Amino acid sequence: MKIIARENYLKQLISVKDTSEIKIITGIRRSGKSQLMLSYIEHLKNNATDINIIYIDFNDIANEKLKKYHALNEYIEAKFVNGKNNFLFIDEVQMCDKFELVINSLHSKHKYDIYLTGSNAFLLSSDLSTLFTGRYIQIHIFPFSFKEYLAYFEKKEDFDKLFDDYVIKGGMPGSYLYSDEKNRVNYLKDVYETIIKRDLVERYNLENKFLFDHICDFLMDNVSNLTSPNKISNILLQDKITTNHVTVNNYIKYLCDAFLFYDIKRYDIKGKMYLATNDKFYLCDTSFRYALLGLKNLDFGRMYENIVCIELLRRGYEVHVGKLYSTEIDFVATKGSRQIYIQVSSYIQNEDTFKREYEPLLKIKDAYPKIIIARTRMPQYTYEGIKIFDITRWLMEDMGD
Repeated sequence: MKIIARENYLKQLISVKDTSEIKIITGIRRSGKSQLMLSYIEHLKNNATDINIIYIDFNDIANEKLKKYHALNEYIEAKFVNGKNNFLFIDEVQMCDKFELVINSLHSKHKYDIYLTGSNAFLLSSDLSTLFTGRYIQIHIFPFSFKEYLAYFEKKEDFDKLFDDYVIKGGMPGSYLYSDEKNRVNYLKDVYETIIKRDLVERYNLENKFLFDHICDFLMDNVSNLTSPNKISNILLQDKITTNHVTVNNYIKYLCDAFLFYDIKRYDIKGKMYLATNDKFYLCDTSFRYALLGLKNLDFGRMYENIVCIELLRRGYEVHVGKLYSTEIDFVATKGSRQIYIQVSSYIQNEDTFKREYEPLLKIKDAYPKIIIARTRMPQYTYEGIKIFDITRWLMEDMGD
């Protein structure tokens, strides 16, 4: 498989080098966690001095004997070198029974700079504070961005056509190995099934995978629509699928913990308060929507909105859905003291459609930037102080970021 440098994530790892926290690389299955760890190790070898690297890959059968936690601890301590900076890397750490006992013990000795990856079944975001008594930092990675997609295929022209392909093919790099469309889709279905069955159904001893699939289908088909567990449970009950809002809420939480979906909550712009009801759920990668549901009811405007949401998260923004009186702003994106109001549309060449997008932004009276991201196929321009970006170019050039 072809490897590309994922510079943004490498920079994040470099920025926390030598800090005392446990570093945990998280992200959906097959998004490149193990490869990122190897890239960082290579960076250290090329740029750091007086280092001792201890690397354990539990997918390697040579490390079978280390799957007992006492053996793992003894092996690591034997590899420690006095007078050097000792870096500990463990890939698929969950394959060692009671691994958390080892990690917490080693961390308490302040002798190692510790980095971990693992299956989502054991490193779900909700479990980290329970597993690790010491402080930890998550380096969260996403599937390939559009820029990474272009880098992988070494494409330097016809970006509009390539973006159309990216909306369907998405950013799961393992799927790029398949030239046959059926095999590519089957690969994505297999990843999905592994997440549902192994990471969630087996992890939580759930009996109703059928319900999981229906909730996933609903969320995938309603990307960018406001929804709630009550709404979903009522719709499922109409289809004679027995459930309730508590069960639906738990299943949605599990899906978000496994990074298949991201829960984007609402924010009242005028009242400057977060709202507790009717969130939006965005899919980690649009390829899953196509693989599981095909082109049925595929709304490209909502897929573009999904892509922008994930890109904002990828760039380190905290993202909310904005509410201003009775109108909605697609995204309120904040990073430190910076805030941006964003509308996303597939098409704004029609005056009525364009007006529908810019009018809510003009009602916001503060001085934070306001932008519209759409499929304009044109260079960036400005209307009434609002910057208008073509989505392809915004994704490629980080414009407006």
